[in-house]
Amino acid sequence: MEIYDISQTLCRGIAVWPGDPEFRRRWAMRIREGASSNVSAVDLCVHTGTHVDAPLHLDDSGYDIADAPLTRFIGSARVLAIPAEKSIRASDLSGLDWTSVERVLFKTRSTDLPENLFDESYIFLEEDAAAFLAQKGMLLIGTDAPSVDGYASANLPSHRMLLQHGIVILEGARLQRVPAGDYELICLPLKLTGLEGSPVRAILRK
Repeated sequence: MEIYDISQTLCRGIAVWPGDPEFRRRWAMRIREGASSNVSAVDLCVHTGTHVDAPLHLDDSGYDIADAPLTRFIGSARVLAIPAEKSIRASDLSGLDWTSVERVLFKTRSTDLPENLFDESYIFLEEDAAAFLAQKGMLLIGTDAPSVDGYASANLPSHRMLLQHGIVILEGARLQRVPAGDYELICLPLKLTGLEGSPVRAILRK
């Protein structure tokens, strides 16, 4: 069995979306300072690193990440290598075989961009592509980019399209070493009640 860890490492200095809180960690207790054990604490935005979005992200009436069906986060997934220059369009997807595909992860040139690069360089999902995937009844859409929407997008149409259809969004996946093909995906979120997303430890198994 091959296991691909497609998660970013959460560490001091990890890139975050402009305006989001930075990742911070601290020691609450340390053995070397006389404590009986090492105890640490972290402060982070739930959209830090490799993470998932629930409908509450853009809809106050949507379910939170704690209520997201676990079946979204575990199961068969297809990694598709898409040679797009700027964005993924419905026309890039319509000619592909979608038989039995419930989860899809897009491997694009974003995979090769520096992890600290949050600008217009990454590949995003056009609204017509999001609509196409919604019509296919996907359970989860994943991307190697920091967002399924473009960097300058204010209304986040692809987020809205997917989340309105109950599709979980996985962003910031690291797919450099992952060949295109079919896998088992596991990307369980923390059970954070009342919150709209969660970092995940995402893996693909072959």
